[in-house]
Amino acid sequence: MKGSTYRRCYCRDEDGRQLGKACPKLSSRRHGTWAVRQELPAREDGTRRSFSRAGYDTAKDAQDVLDKVRALLDIPDSDDAENQVRIGDLLETVSKDKNTALPDLAETKRRLTRGQKLTATMTVGDLLDEWLEVKRRSRRRTTVNSYESHVRVHLCPMLGHRRLDRLSVGHVQSAFDTLDEQNETIAAENLARREQEERCRWPRGGRPPGGARVKLAEERAKLAEMPPYRKVTGPATQQAIRRTLRTALNFAIGREYITFNPAKFVELETAKRPKGLLWTAERVARWQETGEKPSAVMVWTPAQLGAFLDEAESDRLYAFFHLVAHHGLRRGEGVGQDWEHISLEQLTVTVAKSITVDGWTPYESAPKTEESAGTIRIDRGTAEVLRAHKERQLAERDERLQAGLPWYDTGKVFTQEDGSWLHPETVSETFRRIVREVGLPPINLRDLRHGAAALIKAAGGDLHDAKEKLRHSTIVLTSDTYMALFEEASEELTERAAAVVPRARKSEIVSTPAHASLTHEAENGDGPQPV
Repeated sequence: MKGSTYRRCYCRDEDGRQLGKACPKLSSRRHGTWAVRQELPAREDGTRRSFSRAGYDTAKDAQDVLDKVRALLDIPDSDDAENQVRIGDLLETVSKDKNTALPDLAETKRRLTRGQKLTATMTVGDLLDEWLEVKRRSRRRTTVNSYESHVRVHLCPMLGHRRLDRLSVGHVQSAFDTLDEQNETIAAENLARREQEERCRWPRGGRPPGGARVKLAEERAKLAEMPPYRKVTGPATQQAIRRTLRTALNFAIGREYITFNPAKFVELETAKRPKGLLWTAERVARWQETGEKPSAVMVWTPAQLGAFLDEAESDRLYAFFHLVAHHGLRRGEGVGQDWEHISLEQLTVTVAKSITVDGWTPYESAPKTEESAGTIRIDRGTAEVLRAHKERQLAERDERLQAGLPWYDTGKVFTQEDGSWLHPETVSETFRRIVREVGLPPINLRDLRHGAAALIKAAGGDLHDAKEKLRHSTIVLTSDTYMALFEEASEELTERAAAVVPRARKSEIVSTPAHASLTHEAENGDGPQPV
């Protein structure tokens, strides 16, 4: 491609037109400056363009620049039209700003080879956008939604502007320290709003008098100007945000954008997994007094579970609650269960699909993890419950078809009255209604799954049995959640085992030579004598 160096000046004639090469002073070596012009590969639309830059003091300086431009143009092979255009785009951009230095040859070659951007330095925000685009094609929607929330709400505002290749442990640690500071501010603002709301209430009932109404109006005006309630970003959420960042940076390492992952070395408060606890009589009494749950994960005793199932037996979703309570399926797994994956003769249920929600829209996907997809054995009682449920479902189908109403043959075990998918939240709403009707201490629907672990312990199983039943990836997860629950059950079993031993006498232990003191009172009462 054509290119050259030349000397130019900015002198003008009497009419204000530039003289250019016609300037008579150009014969002097000290007049004017040196410039560069190099033809570039045509744009994608075929139009021509060139690299131009002036202001060099000597011909050598201009020639050095021209050589660098030509070296950049020589990076792509002669038959690599796509990358030739990319290099042309880069040099055209640089040519438009005389203050922009020419790109480094080695760095440009590295970026071109790895498919990276040439016209801008990659920021953390650029990386997160690219990483999310890849994840949208390969991950579950709910997982991607979580990633996108972390990126939009936290990572981009905190770190998105930083150059990726200069991101350090200090930058990431400072970002999370800022989150802690924001948490303190949020907690203080929430407390202030709560106190202000108390000032806005008229405690005596009825309509307040005129002076009090004015005061209340002033307090309510202050309340309207205060920030709304906000959630703090707790330890568990911060750990999840760091996992998102760490995964994205590992992606960058795989693409050879960087060689070091600073998120790996950030120190955060350890997030404690909620412990599963039984609703003992003492805890129920305390909850009735204060309205507070002892733990985020509460589990019914077998008697409480039995009371719930007795009440639920008349509901068309009874089989769902029975299956989840006894065999630990997740909500989405239960709603997504197909009849073709259940063998009532062999007493097996294969978890192969799950229905979850994206916002409010349900969609079908594979189970949560690879370990979640598997076959579990069910008891004969559960098989009978499912058999009765199937008969009722077929009766519903026949009634609708005879009445000329549509029936959607989805093959699902649990459906709406017309056979279509059952929305997962419908199950949760039904569960909450039955709990209120029975008056049981509160648990979440997912806690029925946790209760299945308690039943395993009551049947004499251990943590490994619970891990297999609940299809956890590691026994550490099972232990972290259920160890306290198993210890409580073990204490109860220990007491029951001790009570099994029959005893004829329940008075104080009678002293025998094996239990006697090393000294005893002498028969004449003269004091202790050696035995």
